[in-house]
Amino acid sequence: MKTQHIIITGIICLGGCIAIKPTERIEFSAPDSYPEGVAYDSIRNNYYVSSARLGTIGSVTRDGEYSVFHGDSSLKSTYGLKIHPDGKRLFVLAGDANYSKYTSPATRTKMIRLISIDLESGKRLTDLDLSGLIPGKHFGNDMTFDEQGNIYVTDSYAHAIYKVTPDGKPSVFAKDKLFETAGIGLNGIVYHPGGFLIVDNTNTGQLYKVDLANPANVQKITTEQYFIGGDGLLLDAPNKLTIVVNGGNDKIFQLETEDNWASAKLSATTLIADRFTYPATATKFRNETWIMNAKFNELLDSNAVPSKTFAIQKAVFKPLPK
Repeated sequence: MKTQHIIITGIICLGGCIAIKPTERIEFSAPDSYPEGVAYDSIRNNYYVSSARLGTIGSVTRDGEYSVFHGDSSLKSTYGLKIHPDGKRLFVLAGDANYSKYTSPATRTKMIRLISIDLESGKRLTDLDLSGLIPGKHFGNDMTFDEQGNIYVTDSYAHAIYKVTPDGKPSVFAKDKLFETAGIGLNGIVYHPGGFLIVDNTNTGQLYKVDLANPANVQKITTEQYFIGGDGLLLDAPNKLTIVVNGGNDKIFQLETEDNWASAKLSATTLIADRFTYPATATKFRNETWIMNAKFNELLDSNAVPSKTFAIQKAVFKPLPK
């Protein structure tokens, strides 16, 4: 069994010495894949992971066995992926934003596709080109579903949120001056049953609340700090949000709100000793939060030897004093 329990040596003394608990990881071999997205499938009891380098979608068992679930080099890179609420389809964002082994001038920063895959057969069901919605550069990064089955997609280079209806009709849902920044902008996104989206901006570290009934109504969520390097989001409860932060910070934070996300306060965080390696996205396994370690720091280092193994890691949160 390849589930690794890594013990970090050292102690914390708080009225007595307490050994730091081990960090649980599911390690798997997928050479040069650099998975960014992760989604747990409760029906089949496995994880699906994307690949920024190869474009493949992989399946990872709880024992750490990796296999290619869907492979096609024309996908270039795959990033955010989510299982449809019906439990039968996997939706994946494919493009050529930065790290693809198969990059080409025709697709680099131009391609943004939303594909769906049958979870039983692994066959592609739909393939939707979103590049014509807005001119310019594109980077399809993450997505979420609302209760009607609409899909909302972040485009990190076009600084926009797209909407795709259940019958596959795409449109520009929200594009606001607040979203605009140099480099990677909008990234993680979640649907809130109160009738709005929450989305983060990697470069500015800001969180936004977007009204579903009036997408022109975009509000900054007031926080005590900015989350520079903010990536994947998880809505744990109507008043609790998890945000994955990388780019040197490499920690996972939980935020709570008392005013329906007009503002939020930091309530818990992982420890530096957990040693996440460029964490990117999060998924739920039962009541636990598991994080995909993307290791993108290696892709930014020309001297780095490409990794053969990667890890989905459990996030253990330490509550902060109130």
